[in-house]
Amino acid sequence: MDDHELVRAFRQDGNQQAFAELLNRHQNKVYSYIYSMVMNPEVTNDIFQETFTKVITKMDDTYNEQGKWIAWVMRIAHNATIDHIRKRKRFVDVNATADSDYDFYDRLEDKDASDAQDDMEFREAKGSLLKHISSLPKEQREVVMLRHYHEMSFKEIAELTNVSINTALGRMRYALINLRKMFDKENGKTYEYVRRG
Repeated sequence: MDDHELVRAFRQDGNQQAFAELLNRHQNKVYSYIYSMVMNPEVTNDIFQETFTKVITKMDDTYNEQGKWIAWVMRIAHNATIDHIRKRKRFVDVNATADSDYDFYDRLEDKDASDAQDDMEFREAKGSLLKHISSLPKEQREVVMLRHYHEMSFKEIAELTNVSINTALGRMRYALINLRKMFDKENGKTYEYVRRG
């Protein structure tokens, strides 16, 4: 069953197994998005639980079956995360390092690393990239995460963050400019890695 059929089974028949399947199918994406914004496992768990509580209670009232269910859920997760950040009266700075448990580019296959030296250089480049991404302004970091980690389209990013597509594109453009400036201060090999990535 696709998401649409599972949602309909849950809404019309109260099929708990259908909702469990939806949760199992998408929980990693939702959790990792929240974590990428707050970088704190306990806070992430709280916001994740809040998100799915709202999903269950609001599905009958506010979900429009014309749209993708996961896009609707991601919007709820996004709003809950932003609300949490605003309550703290400041945006959270990401202090991830190359040794962090969370690695932005773990999803990439290392196709070029044929020996230990190449592997080490590749990991150093990934760590350096993560460090620079973490130092971007929040709006730019968010677009980079959504585009490259969550593989969302700019239309989806614009809808999720409640901005125009041009604004989302502009934030990505400035993020890339800033990243290139950061890497320009480092050695040529790392900079070439970013250009290829």
